[in-house]
Amino acid sequence: MAVDKTPVLKRCRSLELDPMYLGYSKKSRRTLTRRSRKMSEYGTQLREKQKAKFIYGVLEKPFRNYYEKADRMKGMTGENLMCMLECRLDNVVFRMGFARTRREARQVVDHKHILVNGKCVNLPSYEVKAGDVIEVKEKSKSMQRFKDISEVTAARVTPEWVDVDKENLKGTVSTLPKRDQIDVPVDEMAIVELYSK
Repeated sequence: MAVDKTPVLKRCRSLELDPMYLGYSKKSRRTLTRRSRKMSEYGTQLREKQKAKFIYGVLEKPFRNYYEKADRMKGMTGENLMCMLECRLDNVVFRMGFARTRREARQVVDHKHILVNGKCVNLPSYEVKAGDVIEVKEKSKSMQRFKDISEVTAARVTPEWVDVDKENLKGTVSTLPKRDQIDVPVDEMAIVELYSK
């Protein structure tokens, strides 16, 4: 399985992205010295796509598949794409506060600590639907790892489209997210323009 192993802070710096969106509280002290040349329209569109891929931890081929599926759905392609990325199981686990970072959320799912509607799911790309109940396995709840995670994520604000019981490490997806409920700094229209060329 292919995984993006780019150093997080270095990549955030090059994309001019706040590491907070990936769950990291630290910031790089280095500043990026950039040439003052104006970025082309294609460069801007490519950067938006790279941002979305990096935030959600999706590689090029699966990202293209998400775009094609979003294009076939009813409604705005860009909004459909963002909604589908937000509904990935690893992202929902991160949003519910069962992991400190998005990468850790992916690992938690990979290592079979998560149940969806009572069944073990170890696919980070699993698409969560409205009404799904997501919880940490009973056996895993007593692990020190999840106690540490609960302490770190206790103050984190959960989005309004999920209901979370942080004490029991259990949550429900009440509705599918709308674009205005997704606080990711990505211009999805630029991605649509890039792919529709």
